[in-house]
Amino acid sequence: MDSITIRNIDDKLKERLQARAAVHGQSMEDEARDILRDVLQQGVSISASTNLYEAIRRVVEPLSGIEIGIPAREPIREAPRFE
Repeated sequence: MDSITIRNIDDKLKERLQARAAVHGQSMEDEARDILRDVLQQGVSISASTNLYEAIRRVVEPLSGIEIGIPAREPIREAPRFE
């Protein structure tokens, strides 16, 4: 199993995590792991059948969409000659 390091945690946040871990009778690391697991299980997941277009649309549509400028077409260049 992999591990992560989280730097620059606010002192107040660390104190709250420490207090919460003590209430649950576990280490800060175990408490942080439990919090991450609980929050990420509640999160919105994208099913494997969802394609990239649908995933992007779900994010952008509530923002009233976005406009992407389409560049003007240029004439096709002549193929190089290898003589």
